[in-house]
Amino acid sequence: MNPAEPSHPGDEALQRILRDVFGFETFRPGQLDICRDVAAGRDAFVLMPTGGGKSLCYQIPALYRPGVAIVVSPLISLMKDQVDALVANGVAAAFFNSSLEAEDARGVLAALHGGTLDLLYVSPERLLNGAFLGRLDGLAIALFAIDEAHCVSQWGHDFRPEYQALGSLRQHFPEVPLVALTATADSQTRDDIVRVLQLEQAGHHISGFDRPNIRYTVREKERPLEQMTAFVEERRGQAGIIYALSRKRVEELTAHLQQRGIRAESYHAGLSGAHRRSVQEAFLRDQLEVVVATVAFGMGIDKPNVRFVMHYDLPRHIEGFYQETGRAGRDGLPADALLLYGLQDVVTARRLIGNNGNPDQLRIESRKLDAMVALAEADSCRRRVMLNYFGETGIEDCGNCDVCLDPPERVDATEDARRLLSCVYRVGQRFGARHVVDVLRGADNERVRKFGHDRLSTYGIGRHRDAREWSGMVRQLIHHGYLSQDIAAFNALRLTPEARPLLRGERRIELAKPRPQAAARQRRARPEADVGPYDSTLFERLREVRKALAEGQNVPPYIVFGDNTLMQMARLKPLDEAGLLAISGVGQYKLESYGRAFLDVIADHCMEAAPQGPATERDGVA
Repeated sequence: MNPAEPSHPGDEALQRILRDVFGFETFRPGQLDICRDVAAGRDAFVLMPTGGGKSLCYQIPALYRPGVAIVVSPLISLMKDQVDALVANGVAAAFFNSSLEAEDARGVLAALHGGTLDLLYVSPERLLNGAFLGRLDGLAIALFAIDEAHCVSQWGHDFRPEYQALGSLRQHFPEVPLVALTATADSQTRDDIVRVLQLEQAGHHISGFDRPNIRYTVREKERPLEQMTAFVEERRGQAGIIYALSRKRVEELTAHLQQRGIRAESYHAGLSGAHRRSVQEAFLRDQLEVVVATVAFGMGIDKPNVRFVMHYDLPRHIEGFYQETGRAGRDGLPADALLLYGLQDVVTARRLIGNNGNPDQLRIESRKLDAMVALAEADSCRRRVMLNYFGETGIEDCGNCDVCLDPPERVDATEDARRLLSCVYRVGQRFGARHVVDVLRGADNERVRKFGHDRLSTYGIGRHRDAREWSGMVRQLIHHGYLSQDIAAFNALRLTPEARPLLRGERRIELAKPRPQAAARQRRARPEADVGPYDSTLFERLREVRKALAEGQNVPPYIVFGDNTLMQMARLKPLDEAGLLAISGVGQYKLESYGRAFLDVIADHCMEAAPQGPATERDGVA
């Protein structure tokens, strides 16, 4: 809690739960106001970036208010992660879903009816089952929390019809506060969530979308397999996710990484449920470096130390890109997000969207794809483009994306732009980018000769640029509105009305100068982690202790402590319980459960590092 902020009734109790249960001294921006609202029995709509601490916004009020909190979650894996983390903090939490054996399910229901649960996680289908609703009648319900609330909206990127029925909770339980939480929602999606869940009178808490610790980079897709390999090799030993469009490509990329000795596994809907669960579990336990996946992977991942996310193919909307890249750096430490972008990706995405028979949905998805392409092709701060999409304006350049770190040089490209537009016109506006570039560069191939394009006046007038440079110019001219692609005609390039004044010499244009290929692969130094410099040798020893404790309890290592907490231990080197309790992420329950093991390692390390003087009686030598 900010000391300058006026206190409210219950603040002290909320602060005590934050400190004693979860091990944090202060609330993050926005958290306290939300906790106050919900703790006081008011509804709340919460939009907060991934890693911003959304879960605490309902977990703390759940422990403050009498009764059990019912949390709606879309995935079994997400429920398990949340419950494991709560139990590790000494909270009475459980989930009730189809993964439970009959005896375990009966135990959860007994705890529910016995009043011994603080939080219960369920799916929307389970919650709205008539029999389950009947069980809740007469029980003290602390609150309802709807996680991943964007699933409610048809405008959202992950619409789920079963979520829309959750609006009926208001009729069943009119006096119980309801909090809806999401990290990803544009203005239309937000309005839909409020309407469907009947949150018109709720407090709206919009914390923004910015994740400043993530470095966003877009690279032209040239030799993508080599680009992926180099990116992962630079991050050996770190946890990362690579997203690809198809199951076949996922398998190919996984095999490629495995051949290079990288611990990688595939995850997609074509694999058995048991296999997907084993891959996810291995990744959570740091037994895998990389998961290569379709978009089927990720929503249930609460792993804080994912250090990179790479998109091998173009996502179809900014919401998906934001949510998937947001799986990196949840612990607040520096993380990387890389997108490989090529014109063919846009072609493929538009073809997939075109298969949608619903004209309204087609319009929505086309608009979202256009925004994603604009982000990929931006020659200004990418974070500003993305935040502007979500309605955040007036943002300064971030200084932590590829455009900010290495701004493109802008040059007068008028003459070459005219050459390109003229070539598009000369080939009849009936061919795609690759063929136009072949004609410009004077390629001698069967397709060029077949159509007689080797006899055009524009044949060979672009030999001074390579194919990569011309392809980049095609993308920029599409982005600036001088060219369009006709999806129905195999993505033939067409001139737009904007092209005419440029062709007539009435307008000039500046474009970003192509970067040398070597420069595109250049890495820059990362900023120091928020915790400051720390003893890396001690950090590794603390990781070993964490791993042993986690394996003994059959939980992922981050459930014991996150990397950020271990880094603070390795910097501050506390030698007693009071010092350890002052570390962010160490609560009373975890102090009692794990404190001695970590204090012993820190003490041993400090003894070994201390200067060795003459032996004394105090050293244990007579």
